[in-house]
Amino acid sequence: MRCASLLLLASLIPLFCNASLATGDNGERPAAAVSQASAPKLALIIDDLGQNPARDARVLALPGPVALAILPDTRHASQLSQRAHAAGKTVMLHLPMAPAGGPYAWRPELPQDELRRRLDDALAVVPHASGLNNHMGSQMTDQQQPMAMLMATLQQRHLFFLDSRTNPRTLAAATAQRAGLASLSRDIFLDDDPSPAAVARQFAAALALARKQGSVVIIGHPHRSTLELLERELPLLGEQGIAWIDIGQMIATRGNRAMAAHGRGGIYR
Repeated sequence: MRCASLLLLASLIPLFCNASLATGDNGERPAAAVSQASAPKLALIIDDLGQNPARDARVLALPGPVALAILPDTRHASQLSQRAHAAGKTVMLHLPMAPAGGPYAWRPELPQDELRRRLDDALAVVPHASGLNNHMGSQMTDQQQPMAMLMATLQQRHLFFLDSRTNPRTLAAATAQRAGLASLSRDIFLDDDPSPAAVARQFAAALALARKQGSVVIIGHPHRSTLELLERELPLLGEQGIAWIDIGQMIATRGNRAMAAHGRGGIYR
């Protein structure tokens, strides 16, 4: 299982990394590269995309490795996925899970064959997806059997999983870890409260957490307040000593280990 995990991580990293750190003729990294490697790291995912072309375009225009989590049951899902892929962004399926409804939603009462069919259909609607995270899901991510089946299926498809952690009793990240699946967990939601002051506080908290634990995984939504803050603050991350990296690099950085808030000794609770 450890070998399978390492092989999967190795296959994911080149999908997400747009450039490697250069080395000099003597094999030593330049000073700037060393500084980047040692800096606290931030990964950013924007959820709930595919519903509004104007908001989607603003997310796509963010000046760095933002990951776009696209809802399959939206009018613009496929078109946005194609555009994001062409722009070199990480595309993710934002898979609806109970209490969410709709034709793609995973719900506890559904048999496994139906869950697989819905996942296949959702991935077909969101082409170029490198992984997925749950949309809602507080009634689903604590279900052991469906989560085990999901992680096994993603392993077969060479896709990663990001636990949005919408349920304090989630089993999703722990199940992914046991399966050796390339995976991450969300640390901070930017905009549960979308007021500008609250979003600014959450962003500051995210930077503080990155400095404390070495990395932070942030999920935001295409609210006006969130987009305005990101457009203003993301270009300043370098000056603040924060390295904005893509999902593949963050998976490699964390090595599938849980952060302290989500487990002990790197093992998810």
